[in-house]
Amino acid sequence: MLQGIIIIVVFLIIAGLMVARKLPTMLAMPILAIVIALIAGVPFFEPSEDGTDTGILSGIIEGGTIRLASAYIAVVFGSWLGRIMIDTGITKRTIKMAAELGGDRPLIVTVLLTMAVAILFTTVGGLGATIMVGSIVLPILFSIGVPGITAVSLFLFAMGMGLTLNVANWNFYMSVLSVSKDTIQSFALILVALTAVVTSVFLAIEYKRHGFGTAWPQSNGDMGDEEDDQKVSMFALITPLIPIAMVIGFDWPIIPSFIVAILFSLIITQKSIRKFVNTLTKTGYDGIADVAPVIMLMIGIGMLLKSVSHPKVGEIMSPLLEAVIPTGMVGYIAFFALLAPLALYRGPLNMWGLGSGIASIIISLNLLSPTAVMGALLSTERMQVIVDPTNTHNVWLANYAGVDVNQVLRKIIIYVWILSAIGVSIAAFTFF
Repeated sequence: MLQGIIIIVVFLIIAGLMVARKLPTMLAMPILAIVIALIAGVPFFEPSEDGTDTGILSGIIEGGTIRLASAYIAVVFGSWLGRIMIDTGITKRTIKMAAELGGDRPLIVTVLLTMAVAILFTTVGGLGATIMVGSIVLPILFSIGVPGITAVSLFLFAMGMGLTLNVANWNFYMSVLSVSKDTIQSFALILVALTAVVTSVFLAIEYKRHGFGTAWPQSNGDMGDEEDDQKVSMFALITPLIPIAMVIGFDWPIIPSFIVAILFSLIITQKSIRKFVNTLTKTGYDGIADVAPVIMLMIGIGMLLKSVSHPKVGEIMSPLLEAVIPTGMVGYIAFFALLAPLALYRGPLNMWGLGSGIASIIISLNLLSPTAVMGALLSTERMQVIVDPTNTHNVWLANYAGVDVNQVLRKIIIYVWILSAIGVSIAAFTFF
C-alpha cells in the first residue's frame, strides 16, 4: 500500500510541475515511467522464461519507444497531407470559399468559417497549421464584428470537431486501449455531432448577446493572392474528406487512406511530374518536422504504458484503483462526468498526459472494459482539446486575439463540461 501511495504522490508532483510549466510533458512522461518502475521494484534487467527482458532498460525504455509506433506513423502521414494542403493553397482556398459563400451575411460567414476550420482539422494539425489557419480565419471574424474571445472560442470548438474525426488520432486510441477502429469511429461520430450542437448553442447565445457587424470586405488582403487561389481546383477541396471517406465508407486502413489523399491532392494541384516530385518530397520532410514534438510525446507515453502495465506495478496499484474506480453505470457516469476537468493540465483523465497510464492500469486490472474506458476518456478529451490552457494552440490563438488564455477557459468551460458529461452518459449506455 505504501508503494502505491508513493506512486500517487509522484503522479501529483509531476502533474504540478507540468501545470506550472516547469517540466515539459515530453520529458515528464519518460521520467514518470522510470520512477514508477523503480518504486515498484522493477529491476533494470529482468529476463523471463521465454527470453524476453521486461526490465527497465529493455522492457520499459526500449520497448516503450516502439509501443505506439503505428500511432505516430499515422500522425506522420496525416501531417504530410496537412502540409501538402497548406503549401498547395488548398487550405487557404477552402477558407476563402467559405467566406465568399456567406456574402454580406455576418452570421452565415461565421457559421461557414467554423465549418471550414472543422473540416480542415480532420487532416491538418499542430501549432503550425493552427497559426496558418488562424491567421486567415480570425481577421475575417474580427472584421465582421465577432469579439476576439468569441472568435477564439469558435475556432477551438471547430478544432475539437475536426480533430475528433482525424483518423490519425483514432490510431492512438487503438494502440493504447486495444479497441477496434469501428468502435472508436462510431463513438467519434457521436461526439462530433454533440460538439456541433454545443457549438451552435454557444454561437446562438453569443450572436444574440453581441450581434455581429458589417460583412467582411471581399478585397481583404489577408486572404492572399487572388491569382494563387484561382489555381486551386474546386476538386482539390475534397482532399481532407478523402481519408475519412476511405476509412468510414470503404473500411480501408488508415495509412493507405492518407496515401490516396496525398496522391490525389498532388495530382490535382501539380502541373508537372517535376513539381509533383518536388512537392511530395518537401512536404514529406516538413510534415515530419511539424509533428516531431507529438512523436516525442508519444514515445514518452509509450514508456509510461509499458511501465504501468508491468505486473509489479499492477499488483501495487490494484487495491487503490479498485477502491476509487466505479464499476457500475451510475458510478461511472458520476465519476467521469463530474471529474472531467481532470483532463486539463495533462491530468489523470487526459490520454495525452497521465491518463494514458491510468487507462492502461484500469484495463489491465479488469476494472472497466477497454470500450468503456475509451468512451469515458474520449469524452473527457473534449476538455483537453478545446479549453486546456497548456495547449500551444490555445496560447497562440488567445495571444493573437489579444485575450488571456485563461479567459478563454472561463468563457467556455461550462459548455465543454456539459459536452463531456453528455458524452460520458452516452458511453455508459453504449458500453455497459
